[in-house]
Formats: sequence, C-alpha cells, structure tokens
Amino acid sequence: MSVEDEQPLGTTDPPLIVVLSGPSGVGKDAVIQRMIEQGLPVVMPVTMTTRPPRDGEQDGVHYVFVDLEEFERQVAAGELLEHAVVYENRYGVPRSQVRAAVATGNHALIRVDVQGAASLRETLPEAMSIFLVPDDLAHLEAHLRARGSEDEEALRVRLAKVEEELREAELFTHVIENVEGDLDATVRAVAAVIRAEADREGREAIEV
Repeated sequence: MSVEDEQPLGTTDPPLIVVLSGPSGVGKDAVIQRMIEQGLPVVMPVTMTTRPPRDGEQDGVHYVFVDLEEFERQVAAGELLEHAVVYENRYGVPRSQVRAAVATGNHALIRVDVQGAASLRETLPEAMSIFLVPDDLAHLEAHLRARGSEDEEALRVRLAKVEEELREAELFTHVIENVEGDLDATVRAVAAVIRAEADREGREAIEV
C-alpha cells in the first residue's frame, strides 16, 4: 500500500506542531522529503545555522545560513524558539518560521537534533515528538560516511555521540524505526501517529 492510499493526516484545525528528531544520519531529512513528495499536509520550518552550506544546499530552503553575529542578535531578540551548539556550530528554530508554517493550515514538522528536541520540550511542551531510530547502527554509519562532509576524527566523535543520543528515545511521544530500504514504511508509521494526534478530540492550538 502506498502512502497515497492511506487516509489523510486528519484535521489541520488547529494544525499540530510535531518535533521530529533522532541521531545524525538516521534519515530525518529523507522522511520529511518523502512526506512532502507524497503531498501530505506538513510544512517544515527552516532551521537557522552558523555552519557553512554543504554542496547543493540553498539558503532559506535547507537552512537559513547566518554568521555568528546575526545568530546572536536573533538570540538576544528572543526570535529563536530553541538554539544550541552542535559540533561547534550553532543551530536554532526561528519562531517566525514555525508561525508561518502553522499559518498555512498544515502541520508544522520541526526537524531538530536530540539537543534541540530537549530544548523544545521546555518551550513547546504541548507539541508531539517523534524519535527516529536506525534499524542497524551500521546503516547509520554508512549514511554519515556517504556525506563526505567530515574528516575521520570528526566522524568518530559523531558516531560516539549516537549511542548517548539513542538513550533519549524514552523522552519522546513516539519512537519509530527507520528501516533501511523501506522509506515508505517509515513514512506510513510517522503519518499514522500524526493522524492519531490530529484526530484527537479536544486539541487546542499551541501558542508559539
């Protein structure tokens, strides 16, 4: 059964705010991209970062790329819903991006690392959270190596962090395994838990 054969994600009135997290290389971006390709009613607020763009990344599409001075200005102005230092770079979720996503009438799907998700539990406790885990750590390592964006030492640091991050899974509303080679199955699982929450009676809009 394809994703298109599933029922829609439920009412978007009010839209949900969903936090999608998991260790680096687990496939967060791939899941979100497939959901968008399938026409599911989700919008991803764009994260702000001080790290330089990787090949093919576009400002305002993949990330909002800024220098450290601008990032700190955003923090001081209270414009970032959460922000953190990750591998010597800074990342944050602009409030304006989340508000704009919700204003479309679609569910706002915030993709953050584990540290960012911890911050969002404090600032958006009403948001539902989904934690992606790999079906095999070897697959996750292969994805990280395929990026080619880090030297061996940096890669070892990142891999050492994975097991620590996986222990955070119990803090999330839902834990979903991303099975290698079956992305659509993962998307169906993510869509199912979003649909269940969207259909829950008595939901109220989340103030951002």
